Amino acid sequence: MQTGWLRRLSMKSSSLLEPAAPAQEAEQNASSPTRVAEQTALSVLMAISFSHLLNDTIQALIPSLYPLFKQGLGLSFTQLGLITLAFQCTASLLQPLVGRYTDRRPMPYSLAIGMGATLIGLLLLSRSHSFPMVVFSAAIVGLGSAVFHPEASRVAYLASGGKRGFAQSLFQVGGNAGTSLGPLLAAAVVVPRGQGATAWFSILAAVGMFVLWRIGGWMTNHLEARKQMKRPATASTTARFPKATVVRAMLILVALTFSKYVYLTSMTSYYTLYLIDKFGVSVQTSQIYLFVFLAAVAVGTFAGGPIGDRIGRKKVIWASILGVAPFSLWLPHAGMGATVILTIFIGIILASAFSAILVYAQELVPGKVGQIAGLFFGIAFGIAGIGSAALGKMADHIGIEAVYGICAWLPLIGLLTMFLPDVEARD
Repeated sequence: MQTGWLRRLSMKSSSLLEPAAPAQEAEQNASSPTRVAEQTALSVLMAISFSHLLNDTIQALIPSLYPLFKQGLGLSFTQLGLITLAFQCTASLLQPLVGRYTDRRPMPYSLAIGMGATLIGLLLLSRSHSFPMVVFSAAIVGLGSAVFHPEASRVAYLASGGKRGFAQSLFQVGGNAGTSLGPLLAAAVVVPRGQGATAWFSILAAVGMFVLWRIGGWMTNHLEARKQMKRPATASTTARFPKATVVRAMLILVALTFSKYVYLTSMTSYYTLYLIDKFGVSVQTSQIYLFVFLAAVAVGTFAGGPIGDRIGRKKVIWASILGVAPFSLWLPHAGMGATVILTIFIGIILASAFSAILVYAQELVPGKVGQIAGLFFGIAFGIAGIGSAALGKMADHIGIEAVYGICAWLPLIGLLTMFLPDVEARD
């Protein structure tokens, strides 16, 4: 029931993730709605992960341009934080609303529309020569993210074939890979040629729109197949915990997300400036070290989901947030070489949390995949935006090194994990 290259690739890729079936049985199942709706479509997961890579590569250009904005436009740390705030808050405020709406009325082709908004914001950013225009352009890029993430997360869920941690991690690792590539490409393309060279990245957005349009076609057919199944309500679609337990658990997950993303935004927004201020490295060298950290984040993101599928998501949440504390507490006192090594460990360990948190929440509140995805992506973006602005304000007053000394204690919030219910025990 799928068309074009996604149909051919997903039929091939599903064999990599499922036990081999006799030829006659495979032929019979290939055309059944149940088979289409439940198989793990690795090619679709790869395509949506690739789209996430393109989307987040473009988004990562914004903080990568901060040194240029600071020098060329004379912006303060506070103003740089406000740019991040505009981008993150646009995304965070709209994502839960988009997710809630598409849970009721799925809009597969909205993925391509969201990437189109990102393209427009990118072109505006390349021609922004005043602080207000930079803020406006960043907000348009945030709008594209608000449309993209909830529905893209739904695609990963639908294509998972039950391997939800793996699917979410594969989707997330595309975004983290894009986030790590952004600073590297900015150092290679934008820093030597100036802000106007940002427009070249619109090619990536155009490619993303094409891929996402094809994914929209796959999703449309897949949803039709699921409707034909007409399965009765089961434990996977009904509430399994009292409302008070769910509310308490969700509040804890929000607190854990706060811990992760405030610390993460301290790295993504100000790590380059921290290295320049403390160790006197060049802008391009600092971008390379940021790439190293973000590459470690990508590795951790991919590992977290499959490990959670095997040992349980609560255990991954425990290790990924609280386990960062020894390294984060050491970082402000480390030399240049040790700083790079510590940030690799921090990136790998900390990044494994989000996929586990998101899938845990989706299992805690079944039947609301888009709304939960939009809520947690929105919270993550909002916390990152507000945190970036607050940390920038602090850096203006007490210095960037002191800010890292304060942020080092955030992972200890991971102790709240002990109060989370055991979702897997109810499966």
